Amino acid sequence: MATFLYKLGRLVFRRRRYVALIWVALLALAGFGASSAATATSSSFSIPGTEAQKAFDLLEERFPGASADGATARVVFGAPANEKVTSAANKAEIQEIVKELKSGSDQVASVADPFAAKAVSQDGSTAYISVSYKVNSMELTDATRDALEDAGHDAQKSGMKVEIGGDALQVMPETGATEIIGVAIAAVVLVITFGSLIAAGLPLLTALIGVGIGVSTITALANVLDLGSTTSTLAMMIGLAVGIDYALFIVSRYRAELAEGREREEAAGRAVGTAGSAVVFAGLTVVIALVGLAVVNIPMLSKMGFAAAGTVAIAVLIALTLVPAMLGFAGKRVMGRKARKAAEAENKPEAKPNMGTRWARFVLRRPVWVLLVGVLGLGAIAVPASSLEMGLPDDGAQPKSTTQRQAYDMLSDGFGPGFNGPLMVVVDTANSSDGKAAVSRVSDEIEGTGGVAAVTPATFNKAGDTATITVIPKDRPSSVETENVVHAIRDAGTDIKSDTGAEVLVTGATAMNIDFSQKMNDALLPYLALVVGLAFLLLMVVFRSVLVPLKAALGFLLSVVAALGAVVAVFQWGWLGSLFGVEQTGPIMSMMPIFMVGVVFGLAMDYEVFLVTRMREAYVHGETPGQAIVTGFKHGARVVTAAAVIMMAVFAGFIGSSEQMIKMIGFSLAIAVFFDAFVVRMAIVPAVLALLGRRAWWLPRWLDRVLPNVDVEGEGLRKELSDGPAEGGGERELVRV
Repeated sequence: MATFLYKLGRLVFRRRRYVALIWVALLALAGFGASSAATATSSSFSIPGTEAQKAFDLLEERFPGASADGATARVVFGAPANEKVTSAANKAEIQEIVKELKSGSDQVASVADPFAAKAVSQDGSTAYISVSYKVNSMELTDATRDALEDAGHDAQKSGMKVEIGGDALQVMPETGATEIIGVAIAAVVLVITFGSLIAAGLPLLTALIGVGIGVSTITALANVLDLGSTTSTLAMMIGLAVGIDYALFIVSRYRAELAEGREREEAAGRAVGTAGSAVVFAGLTVVIALVGLAVVNIPMLSKMGFAAAGTVAIAVLIALTLVPAMLGFAGKRVMGRKARKAAEAENKPEAKPNMGTRWARFVLRRPVWVLLVGVLGLGAIAVPASSLEMGLPDDGAQPKSTTQRQAYDMLSDGFGPGFNGPLMVVVDTANSSDGKAAVSRVSDEIEGTGGVAAVTPATFNKAGDTATITVIPKDRPSSVETENVVHAIRDAGTDIKSDTGAEVLVTGATAMNIDFSQKMNDALLPYLALVVGLAFLLLMVVFRSVLVPLKAALGFLLSVVAALGAVVAVFQWGWLGSLFGVEQTGPIMSMMPIFMVGVVFGLAMDYEVFLVTRMREAYVHGETPGQAIVTGFKHGARVVTAAAVIMMAVFAGFIGSSEQMIKMIGFSLAIAVFFDAFVVRMAIVPAVLALLGRRAWWLPRWLDRVLPNVDVEGEGLRKELSDGPAEGGGERELVRV
């Protein structure tokens, strides 16, 4: 592989104008496709195989036009002091708002008058209008949302307090500002790392081109492939991260080759032939992690994974072709003045060891202590992960300043917290001899269930073969008590089906969240096994070793569990919550662990491949195991540190979001990258390799014969180049990553 990539690097360097034109043309083509494509709607959200989804499908069939999975809103009214919402003036105002909401949008399915629907609190202080829509929250138009908000503003003129809850106001968080901050911090880190504006700008430029092509292609194909407006979010985040990383690796190696005195074309070829090999395999691990999201069997998540994997593939191709082409345009200006002086000093016998060299030597002197401190430290941080509770945040997790949170609190105070997450029980009586008796028994069973505050009378469809019952739990939607109520109703439904033939299904937003969380929880271990297993095989091919890939996988698991522990401590227990703006503790978002595993695994393997490949190469070329560790850190520690700091900055920018979900994702990814890059890769990895010595690179002979030789360390390239006249720094330094 190294030989092929070496030739590719030289070719694109010579034909840099054509290569640059091709990528610019692809960007323009993707941009044109995105701009001319119809505006994407949200991809339909479904959770195949769950009871809540089965109930939704049944409602769509038996109650046509009811929009069972449509968006909902609750306009909550609070009477002024010493007044009641039932007073003539307030009642007239609320009924006027009901009419306004009905005529406000053609996306409205129904609007319930609170006085007819008995949606008035016992003390008369609070009432709410329930609004149902024909489409889900992501398909609501801005005009529909504006009409909802305008109705609330009009009601406030009467002196009542009016707040709006429900998912109708839910929109995808704007991420543009945080990404700009992340790119700005990345630019500063790159300038510090390279000491050259051109060298710093090149990874940013190529990464943005790759993200532009990837996201524009997703936008252009959104309606055709039903990708939805949310699919590009993950692709943009991952594409930007790996795009900067991969270009950083190539540029860093190119500068090292120039410092050895090589000609520019030769330096580009060697950079792509060696660092490019690491990029290819690092990219493959990321693709495996993202495509592996399909094991969860949630269509929306699978599409997000495939789209992000495509963006990563583009980032790899850009690193191998466009980056060396751009280096051809940049010339030797890619080397800053300080970098040239440092390179000259580094080649002198009395050159001062850099920070990476000094750290590696320290670890080699104290490997046991470094290993113990690293493992025990991460182990202690991981302890809270044993108390992990997963769920989906409701409006109670919103900042207190938002109208959704205030509406949530008003409903809790006026009616009880369970009114914020009613359950819908669907009874299919098609196979029952006496449907009404079966439904009556279901109602009686539910009323006798602990944790239930109220049960509404059953409503049958026109055919009389299906009934719906609304159940109000006593506790808030995201509580364990409410989850227990759902399971209790389902358990009772099993007995009812065996006795009467009527099937009892529990659905609604709260039940859907519970089922979603359970599905994500069940998929976590299979997903980990698939991703880590495939990556283990891939790394075994790369490093020609059994213990090095095993160490890489175990180190990753340690950093992920530690990151989960930190997330639980902050967002579930509330430790240091005020520091990160956590206003309401609660369960950890159910998608977050798998999402974090996929993203962080890819980035962790980037650092592992880049750092350890360099050590492997030095060892193959004759250095002792200890010397190889020092060589790897001498040339790789600075680049890996810069890449990790950039990723942490990009992810940490999301912590400032007002959305609890986005805040949690930003924190988890930033802390996981910190643990993996600085504790696992920079401390535990060299300590383990130092203790293993030559055994680290052991591979059974039969396995050595079976595994394909992809020549990542460039042994084949080294032999090929040694046939010709040596250049610059001599044969021994030809193929370092």
